[in-house]
Amino acid sequence: MSSKQGGKLKPLKQPKSDKKEYDEADLANIQKKKEEEKALKELRAKASQKGGFGGAGLKKSGKK
Repeated sequence: MSSKQGGKLKPLKQPKSDKKEYDEADLANIQKKKEEEKALKELRAKASQKGGFGGAGLKKSGKK
């Protein structure tokens, strides 16, 4: 039983998608999203430099 179809089948190739044409509203939304992502990234970097929040949290007493 020698078959050429042994093993996994190769997936069919997907056709290359055409470049999408955006109007001004779409371009504005894309730009706005990029700016928001950049701002979030900067805030995360700032927060990671400072460390934890100032509160000490719950303290356990030494009593048993």
